[in-house]
Amino acid sequence: MVLDDIETPIEPTNLRFLRRLVTVLTAIMIFGVLTVIGLLVIRLNADPTPMVLPEQVTLPDGAVATAFTVGSDWFAVVTETDEILIFDQVTGTLRRTITLD
Repeated sequence: MVLDDIETPIEPTNLRFLRRLVTVLTAIMIFGVLTVIGLLVIRLNADPTPMVLPEQVTLPDGAVATAFTVGSDWFAVVTETDEILIFDQVTGTLRRTITLD
């Protein structure tokens, strides 16, 4: 048996193009997934930016804080009686009281 007599099939040009395109797109997708995983690992391992909390908050008599949030120039305290107390971040004075129904 002579191996030289066997003809190898000729690959059509458009099939060769599609094969190369799939290979390139697969490599790009692998690179993209690895990049996203790498960025997530870097981002999740980074130290969080510290939140600036006031040293002391003077709440009205009998108010017990259950939650705290900070805005651009204010901070808010949510109390057990479903009131939101909004304080000025610089002076610490009470700006507004919002009662939730």
